[in-house]
Amino acid sequence: MKIGIVGNYGNDNNGDEAILLSLVKQVTSTFNISSEQLTVFSNNPDQTAKRYGVSSFPLYYKNGNAVKTFFKTYRLNKEVVKTFDLLIIGGGGILMDLYRREAPLYGSYAMMAKNSNIPYVIYGCGAGPLLSGLGKWFIRYMCKHAESISVRDPESADLLQAIGVKEQVQIIGDPAFSLRKVVQDKATVPTKIGITAVPYYNAGYWPEGNTAIYNDYVDGMAKNLDNLAAQHDVELTFFATKFPQDADVTKDIVKKMTHKEKTTIIDDNLLPDRILDITAQQDVIIGTRLHSLILATCTETPIMAISYHHKVNDFMKLANLEKYAFPIGDIHHQSTLFVDAFTDMKENWSATIDDTKNLSIELYDEAMKGTKQFTEAIKHK
Repeated sequence: MKIGIVGNYGNDNNGDEAILLSLVKQVTSTFNISSEQLTVFSNNPDQTAKRYGVSSFPLYYKNGNAVKTFFKTYRLNKEVVKTFDLLIIGGGGILMDLYRREAPLYGSYAMMAKNSNIPYVIYGCGAGPLLSGLGKWFIRYMCKHAESISVRDPESADLLQAIGVKEQVQIIGDPAFSLRKVVQDKATVPTKIGITAVPYYNAGYWPEGNTAIYNDYVDGMAKNLDNLAAQHDVELTFFATKFPQDADVTKDIVKKMTHKEKTTIIDDNLLPDRILDITAQQDVIIGTRLHSLILATCTETPIMAISYHHKVNDFMKLANLEKYAFPIGDIHHQSTLFVDAFTDMKENWSATIDDTKNLSIELYDEAMKGTKQFTEAIKHK
C-alpha cells in the first residue's frame, strides 16, 4: 500500500510539522504499515524524508511564472500520485488564497488524483480567507471530487458552504490533537507561563508590512507581560513554533519590558515533540500561534490566546474559551488583559485544570474519528 500526503510541510513551521507528525502516526497505525510506504510532498524533501522516514518530493517546481510552475508541478508529480492507493490533502489552513498560490497549488493535486483515478480526501483543514474567484473555483473543484471532506472548525465548514461547496463537510478538529500527551499533575499554584508571538505586520515576514502596527503590537505585549510579572510571582518563557521569525519578535518584546529578569527565550528551532515537552512544563500558555495553543491543549495546559487570525478565534470558540481570547488590536490599548485572565484562572485553578483535561480528551477523540476517512476512501477504491 502506498499513501501520499500533501500540505504546507518542510517550511520550518513546527505547527504544520506537528500536523504532519500526527498524520504519519495516524496513517501508519490505521493501516498497519511502515512510514516507508508514505510519500510526502514537501518544501524541503530531504529534511522531511530524514525526519519522518518517508519518501518525499518537492511540493512544487518553480518555472518562471505561476502558470508555468503549475503545469510543471502537475506534469512531474502526477507521475508520483498515480502510484498511490490514497492521497491525503491536509491538514492545516491550506484552503485559502491569502498568499495566492495555495488554492491553485493544492487544487492541482486534486486534479492529479482525479485524472489518475486515485481517491483523495481533504483532511482536517482550515478554510479562509477565500477572496478571489480563481481561489474559490479551485476549492470547489477539490471538494467536488474528494471522497470525503473534513475541516477543523465550524467556521471553515460554513465558509465552504458559502462559496458553493455542496458536498458534506465533517468537523473533526485539528489532526494535531491526536498527539495528546498525558502528563503528571499540574502545580497547585501556577507560576510558569509560556508565550508565543508572531511577526505581526513585520515587513520581513507579513504579506503587507506596517512598522507602526508592528511596534504597537510589540509595545502592547511588553506592557501586558510587565503587568503580569509585577502582580504575580511568575516565570515567563518564550518559545517559537516558526523559527527564527517568532524568536526574533520575542527578543523585540523583551527589549521593551521592565521585568526582563523574569523572562527566558528558548532561541531554538523546536520540533513538535520538543514543543510538547515545553508546554507540558508550563502552567499556562499565552499563545499567538494556533499550534502553540493546540499542543498546549494536548498536554492539558490551560491557554489564553492572542487572536491575530480568524483561525485562532475559531479554535477558542470551539473550545468554549472565548473569554480568554484577546483580539491582537486590543493588546496595545489594554495593558491588563493577561493579568486579569491569569488572576481569574488562578482563583479557579482546580476547575481550570479539570476543564482543560476534559477538553484535551474530547479533542483527541474527535481527531481520531477522522481516520475513518482513510479507510472509507480505500474501501471505495
